[in-house]
Amino acid sequence: MARVLTPRAEDFPRWYQDLIAKAQLADNGPVRGTMVIRPVGYAIWEHMQADMDARIKEAGVQNAYFPLFIPESYLRREADHVDGFSPELAVVTHAGGKQLAEPLVVRPTSETVIGEFMAKWVDSYRDLPLLLNQWANVVRWELRPRTFLRTTEFLWQEGHTAHATEADAREHARDIHKNVYQAFMEEILAVPVIPGRKTKGERFAGATNTMTVEAMMGDAKALQMGTSHELGQNFAKAFDITYSSASGTVEHAWTTSWGTSTRMMGGLIMVHGDDNGLRLPPRLAPIQVQVMVVKAGEGVVEAAAKLRDELKAAGVRVKLDDRADIPFGRRAVDAELQGIPIRIEVGPRDLAVGNVTIARRIDGSKTPTPLGDIVGAVTSALKADQQRLYDDALAFRAERTVDVKTLGEAIEVAQTGWARVPWAAVGDGGEKEANGKAVTVRCLTREDGAMPDSDDEPNLIAYLARSY
Repeated sequence: MARVLTPRAEDFPRWYQDLIAKAQLADNGPVRGTMVIRPVGYAIWEHMQADMDARIKEAGVQNAYFPLFIPESYLRREADHVDGFSPELAVVTHAGGKQLAEPLVVRPTSETVIGEFMAKWVDSYRDLPLLLNQWANVVRWELRPRTFLRTTEFLWQEGHTAHATEADAREHARDIHKNVYQAFMEEILAVPVIPGRKTKGERFAGATNTMTVEAMMGDAKALQMGTSHELGQNFAKAFDITYSSASGTVEHAWTTSWGTSTRMMGGLIMVHGDDNGLRLPPRLAPIQVQVMVVKAGEGVVEAAAKLRDELKAAGVRVKLDDRADIPFGRRAVDAELQGIPIRIEVGPRDLAVGNVTIARRIDGSKTPTPLGDIVGAVTSALKADQQRLYDDALAFRAERTVDVKTLGEAIEVAQTGWARVPWAAVGDGGEKEANGKAVTVRCLTREDGAMPDSDDEPNLIAYLARSY
């Protein structure tokens, strides 16, 4: 197959951009840092969105929608929040040909506007918990944009909840983190993640605790795939989110927020992609099987259409490609680039002996298969390939994660992989030193990998890496 991408080992960033362009996932928008998500890429995002949305609703959360424009004064009510986001804000000062009486911020995140309405909607403990989510676009003015990973405008979901107690808020944030985010990424994206606690220096602006899921990319850098935040009572006090308790006292609520974005698309590409393009996990793939007419001939198109119908009836997401006027090689390259898990190649020679060829994207195999065995062979292959992608990514992470004892060793290891080091050997001062060398503390975990309850627990483990 002719090379159409820069090899990953030769230039990983260039390979990434090549893949996005050649697989027709996205294009650069007209404003610096924006992107146009093309139909192939958007179909993948829709499948991500649908699966995650079902999980979010299963957790008892309802979808809503809040405005894109937020009064600047809202952000200023929570000091840490406005300080944290100020460098990234896009602000509207003129509209309708006039200067606005108050500048409007283009939504960077919605804690403030949702906090304003939570205060209106919550009166009694009976109104709690209030569990909301929205699928929306947000704007953060990026200095060094990169498609899907860091763009000025991106798509995401953001959950915002209010609770009667700190314990209830904490339990909800952890439930989302484990049973929505981690489960989705590992079960659907086939991306193994490390769930952990962010350090004070990496915490979300205005939060009392930030939890993260960190994934290792194909160049051994880290990517933050999603975060969940305990906001304490900071936003409740800033926006007067109060409720009457069962005993009649007026109390401030405890709030959380949590989000994932189209950054997951970038992670998906960089974890599973190879020199031939994207490799999509079968559970995620919008098209799991592409039935391809290799060459027109007697009964070929009819046989291909019959296979499509049989697979569709078996619950497989399948597409028929009968464009015999386009060279087969070109169509096969496109299917490889776009990561379609399985191609079924239907040609007159194979059909003459009752076979078609199953080409698997994940392992590169091509197997002549009797027509009567296709449905069973395909469903088995899809299941195996989903697991293989996860296992390969997990093995890659294990190979490039090293246990060390000192900060110096951790910084050295983090140039080419991940370092696991006792947090006591790093601390706040060591974290700043590592940052100066383009290395960050990705998260803290307990020795057994469990989520810590605080930064001050003894024997915490820190993961250090270079990151996107």
